[in-house]
Amino acid sequence: MNVLGSNSMGQRDRPSRRQRLKRWSQRAIAALAIGLATSCAAPPADDGSLEFWTMQLQPQFTDYFNEAIASFDAENPDTPIRWVDVPWSAMETKILAAVSANTAPDVVNLNPTFASLLASRDAWLPLDDYISAEERAVYLPKIWAATQFDGQSFGIPWYLTTRITIANTDLLDAAGITKIPATYTELAAAARQVKAKTGKYAFFISAVPDDAGELLESMVQMGMDLVDEDGKAAFNTPAGRAAFKYWVDLFKADLLPREVLTQGHQRAIELYQAGELAMLASGPQFFQAIEQNAPTIAKISEPAPQITGDTNKIAVAVMNIVIPNSTDNPEAAVKFALFVTNPANQLAFSKQANTLPSTTTTLADPYFQAADDAPALDRARAISATQLDRAEVLVPPLPEIKQLQRILYTQLQAVMLDQLTIDEALNTAEAEWNTLQQTP
Repeated sequence: MNVLGSNSMGQRDRPSRRQRLKRWSQRAIAALAIGLATSCAAPPADDGSLEFWTMQLQPQFTDYFNEAIASFDAENPDTPIRWVDVPWSAMETKILAAVSANTAPDVVNLNPTFASLLASRDAWLPLDDYISAEERAVYLPKIWAATQFDGQSFGIPWYLTTRITIANTDLLDAAGITKIPATYTELAAAARQVKAKTGKYAFFISAVPDDAGELLESMVQMGMDLVDEDGKAAFNTPAGRAAFKYWVDLFKADLLPREVLTQGHQRAIELYQAGELAMLASGPQFFQAIEQNAPTIAKISEPAPQITGDTNKIAVAVMNIVIPNSTDNPEAAVKFALFVTNPANQLAFSKQANTLPSTTTTLADPYFQAADDAPALDRARAISATQLDRAEVLVPPLPEIKQLQRILYTQLQAVMLDQLTIDEALNTAEAEWNTLQQTP
């Protein structure tokens, strides 16, 4: 995993990886946690129970969790589970408050980016001390790697999603395109044909600094590195310039809607459902939304693999489970976390949530396979699952990754609007990022 660091010290005096990440996380956490330590977090119960926090999974999955927890409780009567579901927008502040006040739950559902921030403060139980190699081997190796910090596992992978391409076959047919693009090179060619033959756009990818990270992931897929092992900017390279040039050229040729500068991914969904966009990057579950919101478009929509670059990498989003170091019963907490994420439970949850599992045996289940004549949703799920053998977290879960995205997107927009050249933009982004890392 790449880490960020100061560029102002000589090699001999450079702080360690853990020291650098601890410094950044302390800055970020201090900014978020002011006033939270005395929040309403309740002290842990002293009855042998475990408190389990999830992120916005009620009410849709209430029955699933009640049944799963009842099953665990029946086998572990001395360790009852108290389930608390936290709204997505509140989870970060609530867990910060709980960690600060030493009232953290025993088991928590988080994303790797935020979990890694607290991992640098030793907030989580070091799982390699509790989970055997055999137990770890149940999970996809590249996905497990996304839950490690400084050589130590801090989380257990849970459910995953990988984007696929959803294509309007009528628009592609009208443009004379017989194969759904699989690479960015093919996408650029298709964009020209679609615009020339139909007057519509082939694709939409948001360049709004605070929106989705799909654009940043695309640059990594094209071969751009983000940061080096010392935390310095690694994107001001020929590969970085080529990635910038790819999206700038499409924008200036009017092959991307100008709204990519001001609108987020929701606009792509709206355009696709209105028949104004030939392709959409989304999860397989989106077929259900299309069928409900735009049934005519659903009938002419086909799933295809995620578009990628020369690296052939596939982007994956990961949710994991972590165990706070403050738990009074680490063995039981690990046992419950492994129970929630075991192959059988992952299969059951995937079927309810239309997500992918992080366990290898679960992926082999027929549920993640589909015949050529199967419904679109089933074929989309199968394509998404097939991609997992080369999927990885392309944007490392670093404490200041959103600031890096903001810097790069802002500079890319400046080039698209002819305010800077690509070299000027990347030089500016490099200087801004490296200066940010040197700030105490």
